[in-house]
Amino acid sequence: MAGHSKWANIQHRKGKQDKLRSKLFSKLSKEITVAARMGDPDPDKNARLRLAVKEAKSNSMPKDVIDRAIKKSQGGDAENYEEIRYEGYGPAGVAIIVEAMTDNRNRTASTVRSTFAKHGGDLGQTGSVAFMFERKGEIVYPASAGDADTVMMAALEAGAEDVESDDEGHWITTSDTELAEVSTALEASLGESESAKLIWKPQAPAEITDLEQAQKLMRLIETLEDDDDVQTVTGNFDISEDVAARL
Repeated sequence: MAGHSKWANIQHRKGKQDKLRSKLFSKLSKEITVAARMGDPDPDKNARLRLAVKEAKSNSMPKDVIDRAIKKSQGGDAENYEEIRYEGYGPAGVAIIVEAMTDNRNRTASTVRSTFAKHGGDLGQTGSVAFMFERKGEIVYPASAGDADTVMMAALEAGAEDVESDDEGHWITTSDTELAEVSTALEASLGESESAKLIWKPQAPAEITDLEQAQKLMRLIETLEDDDDVQTVTGNFDISEDVAARL
């Protein structure tokens, strides 16, 4: 689920963690390969690839796996992935955007559509919910990067639009076109960030206060995210602290 969440993730058994880690690496590798194929294989000359590599490193992906993904983009036998965006509504009327990379559009569309239907949602047409979001860049720093005022000043000087800080860290918002530039500038003043990526930012998130609706919504999102073709899932909702604790 794109964006940051202020409620803690539940820890699972090691076996499941390993599976999730493997799936995450697969998605990150796919983004690196596509970014390298669409532009220059040198991250210093390719902003999208530079961000993809940065995101992979922030998730502890080994360097040899990153290098292999870049090299794969230059091979003639590499998969030809197509980027597709799906939009729809989940339980409680939550607007959802699904970004996918696939080598089989029909397979992915069928899977995403049936997932929405099975979990109380409804897949819509392109543009049916995107107007409820803004395409933005998001850079995440840990709380140890500095106090709110220090990070705010550094972010604004680097060209960022806004900063949200709390005890857990700092979330810096940029325009979608200036993410790479702002991220690079911030490294000089704050050091390496935890994450730097494009997101769909909800304009007016709805608070989910019903436990059953929240459970249905999370099952839908988790099932979508479990699909190998799906890269990100974003919804325009917040879960109340009481419901989050009960989840």
